[in-house]
Amino acid sequence: RTMLPAVEVVENTGAHGLSGARNTGIAVAAGDVVVFLDDDAEAEPDWLAELLDAFADPAALGVGGWVEPIWEGGRPAWFPVEFQWVVGCSYRGLPASRAPIRNMIGCNMAFRREVFAQVGGFSTGIGRVGGRPLGCEETELCIRVGQRWPEAVMVHEPAARVRHHVPRHRAGFRYLVARCYAEGLSKALVARSVGSRDGLAAERVYTLRVLPRGVLSGLVSAVARGDPAGLGRAAAIVLGFACTAAGYAAGALRRAGGAEQTRSGTSGGLPPRGDAAEVTTP
Repeated sequence: RTMLPAVEVVENTGAHGLSGARNTGIAVAAGDVVVFLDDDAEAEPDWLAELLDAFADPAALGVGGWVEPIWEGGRPAWFPVEFQWVVGCSYRGLPASRAPIRNMIGCNMAFRREVFAQVGGFSTGIGRVGGRPLGCEETELCIRVGQRWPEAVMVHEPAARVRHHVPRHRAGFRYLVARCYAEGLSKALVARSVGSRDGLAAERVYTLRVLPRGVLSGLVSAVARGDPAGLGRAAAIVLGFACTAAGYAAGALRRAGGAEQTRSGTSGGLPPRGDAAEVTTP
């Protein structure tokens, strides 16, 4: 508070978890754009300017930037770049320059205020609560926005960069397995909320194009270059995909069996349309 006198800290008045906290922040902010930055991320000096510049396109309703990992203890040689989403960071397969994208990474993203006034906030039945490594609340919101405004776009702007701290305990196979399985569960919830066609469109491309190339690259690195970690990266990709698929299957079975329904984002703790608070960030 002393170092950042302009920052206002507010208590979460919504549901327990990341979605409720974000919805609380949206409700008390003021401005035309709301920007989200994780508390364990460090923004580059030009981060905000690069992020907001992409909103010059009137069709852009959301913009996300690049998230570079800072590995505490060093990056494991076996950890594949294709799976950096496991630790909340940008991964191989994302565009290298400004381009439309289905959804942003929650650590580094921004939305126009009107988005929340029209479609509501983050769904409180999806995403991280406490230490459970779930996610996808930003994915579900972005898909809802795309369904509401088919002509609108979400923009990936890699020039808007932040650095995300990755603690040691997230750099092991155990966390990879748990996070991938939880991602599968989360994707099943997203598919329930917005439909499997939209909910899994990007995942199909990632699975059919990005992951096979990653496995091949790891094998080539091991065989042709004598890099034993290449086998580890290839194995991690196969294992990660298998765990994610298993999580999705388990989530789909729960869904079919009448599991608890995902609460709509329109009931995420935001004021109704007409009473929506103006939004901006930090």
